[in-house]
Amino acid sequence: MKVLNELKIQLDSRSVNEGYSRVAVASFIAQLDPTVEEINDIKTSVSEAVTNCIVHAYKNGVGKIYISVRLLENSVAEIKIKDKGCGIEDIDKAREPLFTTLGGERSGLGFSVMESFSDSLKVRSRLGMGTTVTIIKKIRGRNAY
Repeated sequence: MKVLNELKIQLDSRSVNEGYSRVAVASFIAQLDPTVEEINDIKTSVSEAVTNCIVHAYKNGVGKIYISVRLLENSVAEIKIKDKGCGIEDIDKAREPLFTTLGGERSGLGFSVMESFSDSLKVRSRLGMGTTVTIIKKIRGRNAY
C-alpha cells in the first residue's frame, strides 16, 4: 500500500512519556477523521505497547522507545512501537491473557487489549535485541456512520 504520510518519534522509556506518546499518535491519526471510538482504541493500544517497553523491555534502566506511524491508502494506519530491550522469550506465552512475568499489580492483558482494539497485531522479538509491536487499524471514520 502507498504511504500517504509518516511520523517518527523517539522517546526515553520513562513513565511520563506514555501519555505523550498516546496523544501524539492519536493527534497524527486525527487527519483520517476517525470516530471517538477509533481514536480511543488507538490511544489504548499505544498506551499498552509503550507501557510494555517501560515495564518489561528496560526493567532496570532507561532505554529508547521508537514509534512510527504510517498513514496508508484506504485510511489504514500502521503503528510500530519498538524497543531495544531484553526481548520476549516466548511470544505465544506472552500473548496469553493473564500471563505476566512481573506479578503484583500487572494484569497480563496488554497484548490481548492491543489485539482487541486493532485489525491486526504482530509481535516480533529477539532475546537481548528488543521487540517490535505492529498495530494495523483501518479507520472507517465519522463519515462511515
